[in-house]
Amino acid sequence: MKPLSLYHPALYWLRVWQKRLFRQLAWRFSRRQYAVALSTARLPFRYLKHTSKLIRKLGDSDIALQHNKVINLKLAVASVDGVVIGPGKYFSFCRLVGRPTRKRGYVEGMELSFGEARTGVGGGICQLSNLIHWMAIHSPLIVVERSNHSFDPFPDEGRVLPFGSGAAIFYNYVDLVLHNPTDRCFQLKLKVGEQQLEGELLCDRAREFRYHVYQLGHRFVREGGRVFRENEIWRDVRTKGQGSELVASERLYRNRVVVKYVVDDALVEIPVVI
Repeated sequence: MKPLSLYHPALYWLRVWQKRLFRQLAWRFSRRQYAVALSTARLPFRYLKHTSKLIRKLGDSDIALQHNKVINLKLAVASVDGVVIGPGKYFSFCRLVGRPTRKRGYVEGMELSFGEARTGVGGGICQLSNLIHWMAIHSPLIVVERSNHSFDPFPDEGRVLPFGSGAAIFYNYVDLVLHNPTDRCFQLKLKVGEQQLEGELLCDRAREFRYHVYQLGHRFVREGGRVFRENEIWRDVRTKGQGSELVASERLYRNRVVVKYVVDDALVEIPVVI
C-alpha cells in the first residue's frame, strides 16, 4: 500500500515539512558534536584525491541544467571546503550546506525525484555529496547515514565509479552523515575547477592502510515487465608497503533499482523460477 503522501501533492509537502522539522530538532538536541569549522590551512597528509567531470551529457536532458549545476556546486563547495572533522565529531552535508534557495543564489538544476529526472532549485549538488562519500569510504570515517536513488535514470556515459556508490541528498532529511571514530583529524578540501569537481581528503597523520572499493554481481534483470539494475559495493582494506596483507573485506551496500531507459535485451537476464 502506497503512503498517503503519494496521492496528493499537499500531503507530500506536509510530510516533507514534518521530516525537516524532526531533523532540525534532532540537530538541536542531539548529543552529537558536528564539524562546523572551516580552515584555510591544509592538514599535511593526503588520504585520497578524486575528481569528477562537471559537464556531462545525460540522455536527452537540457545541457543548460549542467551549467546551472556548476553554479550550485560553487555555492555548496564554499560551505564545506576546509571543514575539519575532529576525533569523535560528525559531518552532516545538509547541516553545513544548508537549504538551497533562490535567495542564497541557487538556480534550477537537475534533481532526481518522484521516480524521474526533473528540475529543482539547487539541483546537481549531489555530485558533491557523491564525491565526499567516495573519499570517505577510502578512510576510517564511518558512514552513519547515506541514501541511494531508487531508480537509474540514464545509460552510463563515461562512468568511472561503480554504479550505486553515490550519496543522494534532499534537504534536510536525506543526508550524508559521517563519523570520525579515530583520534585523528580529517579535512575535506574541495574546488570547482574549469572542467572537474576536485576533492581531497586530508589527515594530520599518514595513512596506515590502503582501500580498494569495487562492485560485484552487476547485472540487469527483467522481472514483471520492468528492468532492475543490481550490484554490490565491496571494500578491501590492506596494510601498506611490500607484502601487504588483507585486513578486512566487507560488503558496504547492496543495490537494486528500477531502470528508466531502454536496455539492450542481450544485457538483460531473466531469472529462472524453480
